[in-house]
Amino acid sequence: MRIWKFILAIVATITAGTPAVAWDPQGHQLVGAIADQMLNANARQQVALILGYSLQVAAPWPDCVRSIVKEDNGKFDYLPSPFHPEYRTPCLLFEGKVELERMKNYAERNWVNCTYIPGTPGQCHAAFHFADVPIQRGRYDRSFAGTSDHDVVSAINAAIAKLQDQPVPAPFSIKDKKEALFMLAHFVGDIHQPLHVGAVYLDGDGTLKDPPDPPTTPDPKTETRGGNLIQDGDTNLHSDWDKITETWGPAADTAMLADAANVPSTPDPIDGWAAIWASDTVVQAGNAFTGLKFTGPSGHWAVKFPDSYDITAQTIKRKQLAKAGARLAAVLNKIWP
Repeated sequence: MRIWKFILAIVATITAGTPAVAWDPQGHQLVGAIADQMLNANARQQVALILGYSLQVAAPWPDCVRSIVKEDNGKFDYLPSPFHPEYRTPCLLFEGKVELERMKNYAERNWVNCTYIPGTPGQCHAAFHFADVPIQRGRYDRSFAGTSDHDVVSAINAAIAKLQDQPVPAPFSIKDKKEALFMLAHFVGDIHQPLHVGAVYLDGDGTLKDPPDPPTTPDPKTETRGGNLIQDGDTNLHSDWDKITETWGPAADTAMLADAANVPSTPDPIDGWAAIWASDTVVQAGNAFTGLKFTGPSGHWAVKFPDSYDITAQTIKRKQLAKAGARLAAVLNKIWP
């Protein structure tokens, strides 16, 4: 029975078009490792007391929750994919009884509390990881297409509110500060992955389209879902951007810490930081899409890369990872000065 449950879970994931995770586990661990080194004494103490893990260990947690599925009897089960054992490795510490129940409970509370993919209720927590702002906008604004009250900007603000003992806005359900730290450590990484915030909308020929803002709904045939529907051989453009150079992580080397130390501070107030970071990432997404050529049909676009694109991508990725680590530390240092 268990194998059939797993197969059904995989089919449901594919048909729902669930976006790929932002950064591979090593990328999220690297963001956490940078932040661990940049915390002030009080923030470091609070993280240790509340979380019980370093930020490097904690950062992959919301991606581990993606392996929670809802069974036919309404119960929630943990079924990590056997096809990607490397994604399960950072989740092993959370597979004990107490932490496993925490993941199930978080998934259940954040399962149907949003509109994720129209007509496909469930797994709302997966929608907390991203926004799909058209790169033509050049910034993030909650009035733009591809944003929502459950996108990554909103998720970061909800986690910050919980850590500041303020009411958590709907639709989020955050049980305690430990859960908020798990979320924040991860989503600050997500918001710096260019294709998790900036997006292209394409017609059937692969021509860039400018979708309408709400209340009008963009034509679903133009949505690339963060590059997940743009094919690059056996993979896709989103997955290309998730990958980081193995020598960069999961620990933070001296050069990466130096890059992080040079990241400028974000202007106050703290509840506006996530939107500022998202705007910066939309610009970086524009750089990530520069020079790319797309061909149709809709939903199965192919991409052609310009010369030296790999060098450009690596440069952007490294800068974004350094920003993410520095900004994760900054928000915690602000909360616990």
